[in-house]
Amino acid sequence: MHAPRPRQDDLLVASNFIQAAREFGYLTVSAALAELVDNSLQASATQVAVTIHRETPDSLPVITVEDNGVGMSKAELDVCLRFGGSSRFDTRESFGRFGMGLPAASLSQARRVEVTAWRDGGYERTVTLDLDAVVAGAAPTLSSERRSKRGSGSGCRVRWLQCDRIEYRRLVWLERSLQRDMGRIYRRTLSAGLTMTINGSHVKPVDPMLLTIKLEGVTARLAFDELHYELETADGGTSVVTVRFTELPVQAWHRLDNVTKRRVGIVGGGGVSILRAGREIASGWHLMGSKRKENYDDWWRCEIEFEPRLDEHFGITINKQGIRPSATLREAIEPELESLARMLNARVRQAFEDVKFQDATAAACRIATAADPDLPVIPSPGRRGAIEYRLRTKVLPMDAMFQSTLAQRTLDLTLNADHPAFAALYQPLLAIEGEVAAELRTSLELLLLSFARSVVQMERAGRPVDDLVEAWSGTYGRMLQKS
Repeated sequence: MHAPRPRQDDLLVASNFIQAAREFGYLTVSAALAELVDNSLQASATQVAVTIHRETPDSLPVITVEDNGVGMSKAELDVCLRFGGSSRFDTRESFGRFGMGLPAASLSQARRVEVTAWRDGGYERTVTLDLDAVVAGAAPTLSSERRSKRGSGSGCRVRWLQCDRIEYRRLVWLERSLQRDMGRIYRRTLSAGLTMTINGSHVKPVDPMLLTIKLEGVTARLAFDELHYELETADGGTSVVTVRFTELPVQAWHRLDNVTKRRVGIVGGGGVSILRAGREIASGWHLMGSKRKENYDDWWRCEIEFEPRLDEHFGITINKQGIRPSATLREAIEPELESLARMLNARVRQAFEDVKFQDATAAACRIATAADPDLPVIPSPGRRGAIEYRLRTKVLPMDAMFQSTLAQRTLDLTLNADHPAFAALYQPLLAIEGEVAAELRTSLELLLLSFARSVVQMERAGRPVDDLVEAWSGTYGRMLQKS
């Protein structure tokens, strides 16, 4: 059957346009499904249920999204599957804007879509858009049909039938992917109380900033105060872009196994998350200027948030995937974000150097801790017991060879990496391999730790500096006996 010849004044050839609409650029099932969830949230839904199944083992999947929102009137339902048929066209108050999301997203995954809505327990009404029927020349069923009475409540249900674009052979894999993706995309609304389920299993918020993930007793932390950039909007007003950076705790998490690191999103989870109206629309490496992403950049995160009034600056497209920053946006925020990204990269590098250094000095710290019960007690408010020891490096003022502090019964000795003594004596020892070099390095570390302890001991006891050498010699001798 041939499609009817279009009139000369028709703007669109329906049979061709509806096939082209399948290529609007939805990269994943999650991205297309998010359009339906956006509509549910704009309809004030507090519950969204996604179900995925096959009618028979060999049939194409069917995906259903049902919510408890305000539903739609007959007039709204009659236009919901028309491209651009939204009553909120070009509004800048929430997720939707162009009225293209529902039909475009649905056809990107399925050959037939049905939308059913009801209000206040009244009759259900349904509209249908069938790709194959339109291509064959039939008119789409875009006038709602009244069906059985619902009984109570309001809401909406969208069914995707004949989902020929779903590449997952096992639907359980699709469920897992959707759990992860929807948890990340809607992390804000899920944390605020939205209930979303996929085949009955609750979707949990996924925080790429890792501020809510606690491992080894710690979480990520904000690296700086929030940054705010005010930009002019298309209507002549202004709106603010908010930027947050977090740092991951290298010291606590670097020894986690790779399975755990991948599961929680440490490995491979770095980069920038872009939020529009509190919903993630892009993730990757954005607005970082000329800085390229490196492995160390997995250990810090960035979140950029804006409202739809700034859509032109972020280059938001119909399918709300990715961004195309304007020159104005780049000029306003890229230089500072690039600078902070380089600073965080340097911090992470230093943190891993510190970890390596502490691993190398672990033997000396264990020996010093073992020797401590045999040494004079250094009083400490609120805590008793042996002192633990920790060695690290840091750039300190040039005249300081090292710094030492005692807090919570832990003596921290920080060697000045910029002091000539470090380069002349200690750094060469670190580069030498072999048992003899390790023993010599341990002896030097014990010498430094014993001196640092003696300084603290003298300070706490109020004893004169003349006694320092005697105290240092005795402490060092005791530590060497334990080595």
